[in-house]
Amino acid sequence: MNIHTSRRQILKGTGSLVVSFSLAGPIGEALAQGAAAPKPVALTEVDSFLAIDAKGFVTVYSGKVDLGTGVRTALMQIVADELDVPMNNVNLIEGDTATTPAQGTTWGSLTIQAGGVQLRNAAAAARIALLEEASKRLSVKPAVLKVTNGVVSAGGKRVSYGEMIGGKTFSLKVDHAKPPQSKDPKDFKLVGKSVPRVDIPGKMTGTFTYIHDFRVPGMLHARVMRPPAIGAKLQSVDETSIKNIPGAKVVKEGDFLAVVAESEWNAIRGARLLKTSWSKSETLPVQAKLWEHIRGTKIAKDEEYGKVGNSAEALAKGAKKLSATYDFAIHTHGSIGPSCAVAEFKDGKLTSWSASQATHNLCTQLAKMLGLTPENVRCVYLEGAGCYGRNGHEDAAADAALLAKATGKPVRVQWSRADEHGWDPKGPPTLIDLRASIDEAGNVTAWEHESWIPQQTPNGFLVPLVAASLTGLPADEHIAPGNIFQNSAIGYKFPNTKSVCHRLETTPFRPSWIRTPGRMQNTYANECFLDELAAATNSDPIEFRLKYLDPADKRGIEVLQRLIALAKWEKRASPRKNVSGNIVKGRGMSYVKYELVRTYIGTVCDVEVNRTTGEIRVPKFYLVHDCGQIINPDGLKNQLEGNVIQTLSRTLIEEVKFDRAQVTSLDWETYPILTFPQVPDIVMDLIDRPSEKPWGAGEPAAAVIPSAISNAVFDAIGVRVRSVPFTPEKVKAAMKGAA
Repeated sequence: MNIHTSRRQILKGTGSLVVSFSLAGPIGEALAQGAAAPKPVALTEVDSFLAIDAKGFVTVYSGKVDLGTGVRTALMQIVADELDVPMNNVNLIEGDTATTPAQGTTWGSLTIQAGGVQLRNAAAAARIALLEEASKRLSVKPAVLKVTNGVVSAGGKRVSYGEMIGGKTFSLKVDHAKPPQSKDPKDFKLVGKSVPRVDIPGKMTGTFTYIHDFRVPGMLHARVMRPPAIGAKLQSVDETSIKNIPGAKVVKEGDFLAVVAESEWNAIRGARLLKTSWSKSETLPVQAKLWEHIRGTKIAKDEEYGKVGNSAEALAKGAKKLSATYDFAIHTHGSIGPSCAVAEFKDGKLTSWSASQATHNLCTQLAKMLGLTPENVRCVYLEGAGCYGRNGHEDAAADAALLAKATGKPVRVQWSRADEHGWDPKGPPTLIDLRASIDEAGNVTAWEHESWIPQQTPNGFLVPLVAASLTGLPADEHIAPGNIFQNSAIGYKFPNTKSVCHRLETTPFRPSWIRTPGRMQNTYANECFLDELAAATNSDPIEFRLKYLDPADKRGIEVLQRLIALAKWEKRASPRKNVSGNIVKGRGMSYVKYELVRTYIGTVCDVEVNRTTGEIRVPKFYLVHDCGQIINPDGLKNQLEGNVIQTLSRTLIEEVKFDRAQVTSLDWETYPILTFPQVPDIVMDLIDRPSEKPWGAGEPAAAVIPSAISNAVFDAIGVRVRSVPFTPEKVKAAMKGAA
């Protein structure tokens, strides 16, 4: 029970708001003991987002988590700046379902744009309340108060946040639809500055606790035995085959099979030596005929986007018609550190520690699988080795939860590289047909985009857990590839346009979203085909885009104009003329307004193509980026570099390989990723708009990379590559076909 020490009426804006500073108990002690903290988690409560102790230290509670991209620092900057406290006095707790509000999955470049803004709103409400309280204690008007490092002063008198609120709760509502007045951007001291990342010292010195480092007393280790084929059934297990391994035991439920032991090595040995037999299963298409399989898959429904005018009629009347097909391979997330999780089942309650990007969703899924109420499941986030979308973290957590309940002891599950590549959900294959028409004056008169992509279960973004599926326990039978329709509609002002997404009933592998889902594939096809139209009209690629941008969209126009200056763009049509030699150079560009509503990116890419081997080398990228208000410029730069490097890898190298039974690219030899010598030089122009809303930056820049590379290759060799990845074999085949 809260014991109220005072109750005051505080006027905020035009309404009356009651704020109660109340004793809340030592939240820090409860966390240290592993118990649920006695605090609210509703999005409408200031206390859900922050607490201030007697010494003025601020604890921030974020449902959004840092997946290794540095947003932890940015979120702390937002709150510290809004409250006028030192960064060193701020601590962030993230992704703990018992203590943090459910702010949604950490995806879609929404951590700062949505989660950070909610934290700012809560901090602003807290600041207003504290200043009103200070004005009464110091007997001065709020307008004359000054706040420095959490101390409010005026007329030679002072009172600290800790003295006013320390050890108590605000009991204050926050309305995110009508947020309290934030500080004037000109008064920011931290936001907009490259504050050093708070996690780097620990990571550099080996003191940072990743999920892989986490331990619980009395913990067992486990290795899960995977079926040799998707859909295979377990027929027999010879438990005596591991009788000589000390402490090793078999856990079997349905087709879920694992070995647990007191040491990790004994669990590994047990999994290697355990004799089993499985049924055969061949559920996958022939990889060489993947795109025929995609076109032949039953369509669940068609979705139409961006319809303007009558594209079919305009196409029929066009003086010149163009068409092309683009495809984008199946990708795995490829986190360099395989997934890991720890679980403890005690007194009918489950605690799960994992690197899940969606702990609140995971809580719901684990409760459903084990027949518990969500109130009896606590999921706690610990950083893993990158995420880039829904990879294997949730599945490792389900493995650990199932085994903890079965053994009655805490269990740690560490996936192997083969587990990660073979059993994480995949970014689904994407196939896109494009058509356009041009009139006699060289103007685009019609544009059509037609794609074949998996359906999305309505309101169902929970990827089925492997453990639940194998055991036959309750599972979420969702198809959840993410919002992969985004950016299928074109963002240029053509008189007649239409985008049709054929949503397929099935897809070869269990799908999930992977960095820039759909936005990358659709932008890739659209921006490449737009380049084809520019070439067909003998137009400069950037001038062609500027011609069809909405004149009212000043920010998009500015991005392209600044891109011209940054890259020292030479105005001309592609491809280059009079190219000679074996190693030829080219330049390509691409542009997108992310989801057609936020974050503008323009890029220029330099390539070198070896006409004998077909190899593509990308020495340099130029990026102009407008995400509104920038919280941490260096952090943003980190994000963009990661976008470019990872997407370059996906574009040139990465592709899931499989036979009729299973994934066969189970290691870094068969699923290679970019190496350090292949990393390009990246030059950036970051547009900061302090008075605008902050938009996301974790995904958008990745959207323009594949198309920029493809367009640059065309500029170099005069041949289009339309199939990701752009392997040497595909490049040579394209050149041979054009010869």
